[in-house]
Amino acid sequence: MRTLAQPEVLRWAVTAALLEAVACYPELSFWPERVYPIWYLEALVFLGCTVLWAFVLGWYPKYARRPVFTLKVGAWPGALATLSGLAIAFLLYRFVDPTLHARKPADYPADLEHWLGRILFNLALVQLFLVFAPVAWLLRLTGRLEVAAVFTVLFGGLVLAFQHPASPPFPVAMLLAILAQRLVTNAFSVYLFLRGGVSLVWWWQFLLQSRHWWRIEHGW
Repeated sequence: MRTLAQPEVLRWAVTAALLEAVACYPELSFWPERVYPIWYLEALVFLGCTVLWAFVLGWYPKYARRPVFTLKVGAWPGALATLSGLAIAFLLYRFVDPTLHARKPADYPADLEHWLGRILFNLALVQLFLVFAPVAWLLRLTGRLEVAAVFTVLFGGLVLAFQHPASPPFPVAMLLAILAQRLVTNAFSVYLFLRGGVSLVWWWQFLLQSRHWWRIEHGW
């Protein structure tokens, strides 16, 4: 725990959390069922992200011996992120999104303004919560990169399982397909994080989220 209390780790964690709170503001302001005031939600995001970024910045470089942020991404990881991002985005757009949009339209941005808010929220908070922080925490807990990666992927599936009871009922086959899709995309995010750090995951997720821009501009 002493690693998390180092001044440099705390300084960068607070800075990253502040930027994340700013990035999350549009999506939180668009939230139609918001019960609490926006300042309260922003404070929660800031405090929570400070802790999560401290995990990432303090533990991941120490135990993985890899940088959190790097622009020196190899040709293979960069090509894999780009090609797989475009391919998976097309498959989701063509075969998954039409059905899910019909059942849960609120999960899909209706215009470019909402799309920008959604993509900022995804890059800022969702990836930190589902990928970066779990990998760092599990790596600190187990000391094994492979174990941390596997359990992080499973954690993404667990989050989906907790979301399902609050959703409209899905056929079993569709639910299994959604779970498989979540596990695959989470596995790709974890792999890319280990190979190229945060920036590579952000690029890959940006490509995935860009399919919503195409839908808004061109329809199905």
